[in-house]
Amino acid sequence: MSEDKAVDQSAAAAVAATPQEKKNPFEGLARGRLEMLFDEGTFEEIGSGVVNRSTDFGLEKKRIPGDGVITGSGEVNGRVVFAYSQDRSVMGGSLGEAHAKKIARIQDLAMRAKAPLVGINDSGGARIQEGIDSLGGYGEIFRRNVLSSGVCPQISMVLGPCAGGAVYSPALTDFIVMVRKQSYMFLTGPKVVKTVTFEEVDAESLGGADVHGRTSGIAHLVYKNDEAAIAGVRELLSYLPQSYLEKPPFEEIDDPIDRDCSDLDTAIPEYSKQIYNVKTIVKSIFDKETFFEIQKNWAKNIVVGFARLGGYSVGVIANQPGMMAGVLDCNASRKAARFIRTCNSFNIPIISLIDVPGFLPGTGQEHNGVIAHGAKLMYAYCEATVPKIAVIMRKAYGGAYIVMSSKHVGADVNLAWPTAEVAVMGAAGAVEVLFRKEITQAEDQEQATVEKMEEYENKFLNPARAMERGYVDAVIQPSETRVKLFRHLKSHFNKIEDKPERRNGNIPT
Repeated sequence: MSEDKAVDQSAAAAVAATPQEKKNPFEGLARGRLEMLFDEGTFEEIGSGVVNRSTDFGLEKKRIPGDGVITGSGEVNGRVVFAYSQDRSVMGGSLGEAHAKKIARIQDLAMRAKAPLVGINDSGGARIQEGIDSLGGYGEIFRRNVLSSGVCPQISMVLGPCAGGAVYSPALTDFIVMVRKQSYMFLTGPKVVKTVTFEEVDAESLGGADVHGRTSGIAHLVYKNDEAAIAGVRELLSYLPQSYLEKPPFEEIDDPIDRDCSDLDTAIPEYSKQIYNVKTIVKSIFDKETFFEIQKNWAKNIVVGFARLGGYSVGVIANQPGMMAGVLDCNASRKAARFIRTCNSFNIPIISLIDVPGFLPGTGQEHNGVIAHGAKLMYAYCEATVPKIAVIMRKAYGGAYIVMSSKHVGADVNLAWPTAEVAVMGAAGAVEVLFRKEITQAEDQEQATVEKMEEYENKFLNPARAMERGYVDAVIQPSETRVKLFRHLKSHFNKIEDKPERRNGNIPT
């Protein structure tokens, strides 16, 4: 029986029972989630006897051991992980002074041990009875989120309500996981929204899992229930190192590096404007059944996720011609930039598969700051010091060519398929600019246009010119991609690139 069904049945039983028989439907849920997360028999609780110190508003009668949160450590896939799980059966899982100190302590221990931290959020928010102590507690947690950023992986599981100031802790972590019809994140709830803006909205429409998975992009992973979400987190952790001091874990995969990939030779349609699904290419290149997509329902014109290549963990970034022709826009730029920085934080090599016609034009994009968001993507590639390997599969036009892991922004190796087109723009637009006068003066303007387009295509819409300049290192057959990427990955695996000494870079916002 799934945990969701168990909770529903418990709740129904509580309603039907006499007052003496009523049970809290959330009792045991926090501990059960931790038991699912950790390898069997490895979890050790810390701070189980902690109680609140406040005596205001009747809290002296509610001195419950644990104070609404379970904290501790154990093993996930045989590796140490620290975690906390808020317990909604104790004062609604509300955060008070002692509750916050327990979370802050487990954050400190994870930092010292250089191990990942998983936070399971299921809380009614700040404990009003404790006033500023609960608000201060949130601040202590947020500060530690920032101090841990880029040091140890931080994963937030929102498995119930998470509202008000509480949302900032998940927002500061590396990954946010939510569950449909169960998880909610918003700064102000439906009642406040109605009072202030007169909008009628329910919690699901305001801040449910699908809203954050499809519209805001805040949720990195969305699942149907607790069991699926926890299994997803266990899988996610398998791609990540314990901290920035380590390489990601190697895993033996029964998938020969030299297996047949001849399907890639026909993966790109002959007609350059024809769409295709880049995920088919991703799944063919990388080890079978290892592609773990991140933010798959948001900014679908770019695909990001983890995979394995010859057993090594890598980050994959691929333009998606099947959605908006694969153009870059505000959201796609943000999505890819964030993922690149996450990979760079944890020593995960980045492989980019490129087929991009440019940035999406229009007032909507310009007014929403596409310049700054595109600059974020460029900044992330320039800043990353992990191995960066790129494959130009088809189009690489204009500014989007530069931004997408070109040699100019620091890629280590750039490969191209014979179908690659590296140019300032496509043939039609270029001919319109370059040969307008000649075409207008020609007797047969249509024929003249065709001839000039062919001339432009022969000169620029192939990888030859880029190879001559050293911007492309080799033109390879698509079926060779898996082997070539693996060889280059091994060659650059121990790459070290020094950064200038500074307080911090100032990434565009």
